[in-house]
This record gives sequence, C-alpha cells and structure tokens, in this order.
Amino acid sequence: MKSLLIKLGIPVFTSMILISGCTKNFEEINTDPDALASVPANNMLINVLRNTAESFGGDVDGYGTFAGYIVKIQYMDFMSGLIPTNNTYGNRWYNCYYNNTQIKDMLASTENKAEAFKNVRTIGRIWQNYMWFLLTEGWRDVPYSEALKGLPEEGSVLLAKYDKQEDIYPAVMADLKKIADEMAAGIGTDEVGGSDIIYNGDMEMWKKFCNSLRLRMALRISAVSSSLAKSTIEEIAGNSSKYPLIESNDENCYVNFPGSLPYFEPWYNSGIYGKRIDNWGLSDIFIDHMLSTKDPRIGAVAQKTNDGTYKGYQNGAKSGPSVLRSVSWIGEKYMGDPAGFIPFYKSCETYYSLAEAAMLGYNVGITAKDAYEKAVNLSMQENGIGTADIQTYLSGAGKWNNTKERIWWDMWIALFKENYEAWSLYRRTGVPTTNYPSLNSVYGSAHNDQPWRAPYPNSEYQNNKLNVEAAAIKVKDFVWGEQMWWDKRTGKF
Repeated sequence: MKSLLIKLGIPVFTSMILISGCTKNFEEINTDPDALASVPANNMLINVLRNTAESFGGDVDGYGTFAGYIVKIQYMDFMSGLIPTNNTYGNRWYNCYYNNTQIKDMLASTENKAEAFKNVRTIGRIWQNYMWFLLTEGWRDVPYSEALKGLPEEGSVLLAKYDKQEDIYPAVMADLKKIADEMAAGIGTDEVGGSDIIYNGDMEMWKKFCNSLRLRMALRISAVSSSLAKSTIEEIAGNSSKYPLIESNDENCYVNFPGSLPYFEPWYNSGIYGKRIDNWGLSDIFIDHMLSTKDPRIGAVAQKTNDGTYKGYQNGAKSGPSVLRSVSWIGEKYMGDPAGFIPFYKSCETYYSLAEAAMLGYNVGITAKDAYEKAVNLSMQENGIGTADIQTYLSGAGKWNNTKERIWWDMWIALFKENYEAWSLYRRTGVPTTNYPSLNSVYGSAHNDQPWRAPYPNSEYQNNKLNVEAAAIKVKDFVWGEQMWWDKRTGKF
C-alpha cells in the first residue's frame, strides 16, 4: 500500500498543481477574446424578426387549411395532428415566448442608455406586443401577466398562470397606444438600418404598423367590447398625422428574404427547394369562389391544372387525385420566388377594416363604399391586376352592395398567404361560409367546424400542468370547446 501511494503521489501531486493553476486562470483561459461580451441590441432585433417570419410564415397548410385556402393532396389531412406536441403548433408557441424573452433581455440591457437605443427599443416593444397578439389569437388564454418572470428579482415565477383573452387584449392595446403616443412625440436618433429587415429602420413606417395593429385588434373585438373598439378606431382615424396607418402597398409589413441559401423564403424553401410543391393543392371552396366571381387574382394565387383550367380539391378526401397536376397548385407569386415575402400586414386590410368600421357607424372619415373599393384596388394591384380588370370586377361580382359580407369575402381572398390572420377572419365573421373541416376527420361528426384554436404544447402539460389544465377546462379535443372571446358565431361545435 505504501509503495502504491508513493507511486501515485507524484502524478497526483502534479495533477493538483495543474488543476490549481487551471482553476486560478480558468475564466481568462476560457474567455474567447473575439467573442462579444453581450449580444448587441440590433442583433437581437433582427433575430426575432427573422424567427417570426420563418415560424409563422413557414406554415403552408395548417392555418392555410383552417382559413379555407390550402389542402393536402398527397398525405391527406385527417386532423390527427391536432394534439399537444412540441412540434408544429408547439414550436410557434415556443417561438413567441423565445422572441419575447429576447426582446425583454434587449430592453433590459439597454435600459441605462435608453435614449441612445430609442428606436431599436421602440421596434422591439411593438414586436413584443405583436407576439402577445399572435399567442392569444392562436391559443386564446395564455401566460401573460406572470410570464417571463422567473428571475428572483422578478418574483421567481416558474409556473405562470394563464390570463384570459378578455384581459390580454385591452392590456396589449393600451401598451400599443402608449408606444404610438411616444412615437408621435418624437423618435430617436439611433440608426437601426439593416437590423430591421422589414422597414430598414424607417420609424415613420413603424408608426404606421403600430397604429395598423391597433386598428386590427380594435375591429376584432367590435362585437364584444364595442366602446373600446369604437374609441380606438375613431381616435386613429380622426388624427392621421398623429396616428398614421399603412395605406399603400409599398408600406406593407413584409419580411423579404435574401433568396440564397440558407435564407430562402419559407414557402419556396419547402415547396420548390424542398421539392414538396406537389404536397399541396388549392381548396375547392377557394377556387370555386374565385371562379364564380371571376376574380382576376386567381392567376396570382393559383396555377392552372394539366388541362389548362383552375380546379380545387376537397379538404380531407380519402385519397389524393390520381394525377397531382389535375389540381391547382399554389401560384408562382406566392411559392415560386426564393427572395419572396412573408406578410404580417397588407395595406388593403386598413381599408377593409375602415369599410367595416363605417358600416358599424364609426366616424372614420371615409364611406364604406370608398374604403372597400380602395381596398380592392390595393389587393388587385399587389397581385399584378390591371386597371381595366379591376373595374370589370368592381362592376360585376365584386360590386359594392352595402353589406359587411361583401367586405369579408373580398378580404378573405386578399389575405392569402397571411393565413393566420385569414383564420381569425373566418372565426370572427364566418366567412367563407363554405368552409368545412376534414371530410375524414379522426373526430368523425363530433365537430362541424375548422379548429378554433391551436393545441397547447405538450411541454406545458409536462412543466406547467396545473395551470394549463385549468386553462383548458373548457377545451374539447384540444382545439374546440370554448370559442375565442371575439368569436360570436353560433351553430358551430
């Protein structure tokens, strides 16, 4: 034993000296001299904008099917994937909270020099509220007031309660108004530039997006909180210099992609580069409606079939078509451009919204007819439709008829590719009235409607079980049950 200890003594002693030396200089040795000590605020901004575009813009079916646009024609959709998972819908849940954590950290890191980072902080705060909006639109009740408060100095809240959508909406709208008022009082001097992949640091455009988002949210709750909706919309419409809106197609809130690897536009990346374009066809209700109304936008949103016509396919048919090209695929404008776009807000939405607000009796400074026709023109022009064809449509099936339904049907067409928003349009208005769930749904006849919400992710059931189960007590089959606060449709289950 003694000899063994003697034999071990030298190497052990030597190791102790080495370990001691390493420990003494551990931090210095393990610090990369070329690495940044903290992530620059502008880098964090570009990360969350890109992440949002890839996450929500990457959806082709899913919300596209819920909205009545797109159906699967190879691997048929029987709604079996509408369960708690950490993929697909769960990823989008995660990305919303991830993005807001990044923005929160960015705001904290620049708090002591807020004036020097005023513009990048303002954009971050607007996008933070947009993330909360996307969360409550998709899942209704979500962790909000206690979310992102896990640090000891913030309360060590590791299992956040779920807030009601009825409470989240007014809070988000109030914060957006606060930001809008601050921007009206003056913007910062910091250059955001290319870190803003939407508006290249143009703060006037961010003013417009902020107020346009307020307009969208206010109209959404017009049937359940009319006073807040009316006061918000009339405030915005009544003071366009203080609260400007997105009003032209060159102002659209789009993320445009570089168009080279690894930054292809998501639909192109999946459909063309990923060679999956033949996985999807246009829905029968979408194509049938556009054919019946002679809508010239059909050439932009859809490709012709192998026999030179436009034809849709049923959602959830037992099997796909024997010839995949016998169904219209997604149009080149929307899937065929590697440097394409992901839309978050289209200028036509402003005028569809003002048209509906005028129909509700709100004072918006424009008639419903004029606002509607302006919206149609903007949507048509964005899709490359000429003046003569626009006028033919507006004097035919697209003619103003003094109904909200005329607004909603045209808005549904116009929102193509902004699938998440189109899904909300359907849940709020019931348009398209021809929408239906998968014909061969695994739920059989238990539900007669498209999903009302996304399923809560499995991670919540694993890590926040009591709170998610309390929130889901009125949910049926994960995506039905309690409707959105603003969804007042009847006869759906």
